[in-house]
Amino acid sequence: MSVVQAVQSEYRAALEGCAAFDASDRQQLRVTGSEAGSFLQGMVTNDVEGLAAGASCYAAVLTVKGGMVGDVRVLRRADDFIVDTAHGRVQTVKDYLNKYLISEDAEIHDAPELAVIGLVGPSFAAVRASIPAELVEGELRSFFASGVEVLVKRERLAEVWAVLSVVPRLSKETVEVLRVEQAVPLFGVDMTEVTIPLEANLDHAIHYKKGCYIGQEVIARATYRGQMNKKLVQLLVGDAAPAWKAELKVGERKVGFITSVVKSEKHGQHLALGYVHRDFVAPGSKFELGTGSATVA
Repeated sequence: MSVVQAVQSEYRAALEGCAAFDASDRQQLRVTGSEAGSFLQGMVTNDVEGLAAGASCYAAVLTVKGGMVGDVRVLRRADDFIVDTAHGRVQTVKDYLNKYLISEDAEIHDAPELAVIGLVGPSFAAVRASIPAELVEGELRSFFASGVEVLVKRERLAEVWAVLSVVPRLSKETVEVLRVEQAVPLFGVDMTEVTIPLEANLDHAIHYKKGCYIGQEVIARATYRGQMNKKLVQLLVGDAAPAWKAELKVGERKVGFITSVVKSEKHGQHLALGYVHRDFVAPGSKFELGTGSATVA
């Protein structure tokens, strides 16, 4: 089977049934103490204290200027909170949280003993139910429209994969295609320390009625204003595979740049994520892109 055929087979499994993928490069922190919940509530954009035990939410950790320290998923368990973040980002998030941890009864610990396996597709619930309870440490909200990510002990990864041996397994390339097709931004690629969550369409990471948190004033002002100067959009780019930060132009005016590119199974051409000026976010807006062109999907 060729690489293209393999991607197409994996892709169909993820859209029509269920497929699994290795997300064990993601990293976790464990926050303990009687005030762990209230501490995290003041540090992230979503409602951590409103979570029931076993539930998780997606959130951002912001600077006072509204820039992103990182995006996280927070899982509430009976005795602690798990903070899950992108590979290579955990130390920065930990240091930032510790900077504001002064008198609260809370402690932040590295959790290298944990790992994540993702399930994606309309049949994910049945597959998830097949994993024995003693192998599961918790569940994280999926980045995809249909799915879940299962938290397990790293030392028991092989046991979990054995249970999932009959489930199609996605390569990193196929996961990336699904990510861009579902417009899921990735920190370090589509988001950086200067990204404001609303620019990356992370409204679902923000709880607008919770109490104060660091960076809230910036989010509140941007929400009141009703628009950001730039927004993340999907772009059809044909046969082109533009480089990261490739410029998008209208005439001589620079109006945006590319962040991610994949060969889309859904669209039959290359699909990109990129930021464009607010005047050009409407579907069908066209841009010059090097020797080719780009169109808002």
